[in-house]
Amino acid sequence: QVQLVESGGGLVQAGESLRLSCAASGRIFSRYTIGWFRQAPGKEREFVAAISWYDGSANFADSVKGRFTISRDNAKNTVYLQMNSLKPEDTAVYYCNAALLSQVYWGQGTQVTVSS
Repeated sequence: QVQLVESGGGLVQAGESLRLSCAASGRIFSRYTIGWFRQAPGKEREFVAAISWYDGSANFADSVKGRFTISRDNAKNTVYLQMNSLKPEDTAVYYCNAALLSQVYWGQGTQVTVSS
């Protein structure tokens, strides 16, 4: 079992930054991929970014490339999503996800609201 706890959400103005954290506990294997997804009201949950726990390789949705970065601190079992140049369309609940083959775990989500 893996437990994920997100934090760092809040209300910011367009152009500002936020850093989200995803703290993982439980049986964390090096082959997990840790991802961030988001869901805006009335919309499907969508992929934002992901990082390999093993080698730190990352990928991003086109909508956030160049603005968001993802990193991990293996010693703290924590993944960070640094969000810069935020836009109102980034407003959503952000969820952390850990996946390895058929095993998928989700956090409870953290709200990010960007005002124009």
